[in-house]
Amino acid sequence: MSISPSVKLTSLSSKGGCGCKIGPADLSQVLRQLPPSVPNPDLLVGLDTSDDAGVYRLSADMALVQTVDFFTPIVDDPYAFGQIAAANAISDIYAMGGKPLTALNIVAFPIQALDKSILADILRGAGDKLAESGATLLGGHSIDDKEPKFGMAVTGLVHPDRVRTNAGAKPGDALLLTKPIGVGIYTTSIKKDQLSPDEVAQVTRVMSMLNRRAAEIMDGYDVHACTDVTGFGLLGHAMEMAKGSGVGLTIVKDDVPVLPRARELAEAGFIPGGTRNNHAHVSPSVDFADEHDEIDRLILCDAVTSGGLLIAVGSEQAQALLAELREGGVEAALIGEASAEQAGRIRTV
Repeated sequence: MSISPSVKLTSLSSKGGCGCKIGPADLSQVLRQLPPSVPNPDLLVGLDTSDDAGVYRLSADMALVQTVDFFTPIVDDPYAFGQIAAANAISDIYAMGGKPLTALNIVAFPIQALDKSILADILRGAGDKLAESGATLLGGHSIDDKEPKFGMAVTGLVHPDRVRTNAGAKPGDALLLTKPIGVGIYTTSIKKDQLSPDEVAQVTRVMSMLNRRAAEIMDGYDVHACTDVTGFGLLGHAMEMAKGSGVGLTIVKDDVPVLPRARELAEAGFIPGGTRNNHAHVSPSVDFADEHDEIDRLILCDAVTSGGLLIAVGSEQAQALLAELREGGVEAALIGEASAEQAGRIRTV
């Protein structure tokens, strides 16, 4: 007997969205046990810097960008879940400076327990978002699983000289962020029925928005490094940038865009486990300002799903890039800077 199509999808998993990722501390312990990759001169970006996607050179003017991402339901509406999962997977291509080309669906679904129309709606939402990106769906793979999961493997193209990694930030660079954080706190609150319909629509809009426009705009500037902010939170991904680039980063807490009720909801206890894991992982590498309390710190570490791009750009171009992003409808903010001091560390002010 099938469950009604109106089932609350977020109730079917213990964790949602990028908050269900294996935590960075646990993942690093696993990866340390693996042998190093066989050297290949055409592997431009691999595992070394914890980047968003791999890049493999095909010719002097063409390289493949490849990524994969999937997770459990982050919202209750199947169509919106499909859109968010697709936008999240495609984002890695944009973060590397690439253009998405093709995608494969990854499906795990309790086909005998849930109405099949739910899966059809998930796939329809993903397909519409993929079409918005200009990429083509090639097919996919599905398994029967007790807990629904969905995502995509995405392939893109980039010129080898135009790859944006998370390891190229330079002292003096300005840091821009193109979407608000606090998403994990909001989506945990969805599971607990703590958000109004308007608030659900707001966070859904943030997560389902492609980073396409931001990527297109930044392509015209002297961007030295880029990453997208997802499951490891703003500070987690910033830490990867700091360590990979050999720079210190300063984050101005009050300049970071945050969803309106994130602090209120966090104070009420609606904090994902992934956010707490992120905080524990990054804290040894972060010098928090004394005035930033535990809630401030957790918000900066919040496990985001389908977040914005964190961009390191030459300071002389920062204001022009910020203005063009905002004119293009991107909710961007200037949130900090890179320096030669305290390489590999972050401080919040």
